[in-house]
Amino acid sequence: MYSYGIVVSLCDLTGNMVRPWAEAGFECYAVDIQHSIRKDRREDFPGGGSINYVWGDVRSWVPAQRVGMGFAFTPCTNLAVSGARDFAKKNWPMLRDGIDLFHAAVTAFGWAGCPWMAENPVGRISGIMGQAEHTFDPCDYGDPYTKKTCLWTGGGFIMPPKNRVEPTEGSKMHLIPPGPERANQRSATPMGFARAVFEANKHFNL
Repeated sequence: MYSYGIVVSLCDLTGNMVRPWAEAGFECYAVDIQHSIRKDRREDFPGGGSINYVWGDVRSWVPAQRVGMGFAFTPCTNLAVSGARDFAKKNWPMLRDGIDLFHAAVTAFGWAGCPWMAENPVGRISGIMGQAEHTFDPCDYGDPYTKKTCLWTGGGFIMPPKNRVEPTEGSKMHLIPPGPERANQRSATPMGFARAVFEANKHFNL
């Protein structure tokens, strides 16, 4: 197991983003308020790595040790242009909540001094943070569907080269029926992208 900094993924229910790191021997944390607040869950891997699924709010969670790599997937419900028709009704409090979460994640990684990536769809973050450094669709990294995603990055994060496949499944995320799990299904990180990010950034001395 690596003895360097931990790999942290904020607002991450599935742990998909850190799974390649855990498989390679890194200690990883998937932090989300949907995890149990009373009992952490740990998934161990043969190479000595792990994913710790812990409850935590981005604005107050404190890591167990130095962070060597950071990812953030803060909620986009009040920020994405796909919900623009509801912006006026939601008004400033809900917009502010979405921006606060994103800003808290970026600020935390800045203080950590680590490579980082913060994800959000096309929406209102660009008006605050400026245009995203990168955009991609899952089909750019081997998952055959489209879902345009914006990335704000820093700390030396390397965007992996694209290896596009045909999006034979189309924009399947728009076809998920309404329900309590719709947001979680739409926000799950595609594994092709997660593995490509690992390969591009694994050289960092975390």
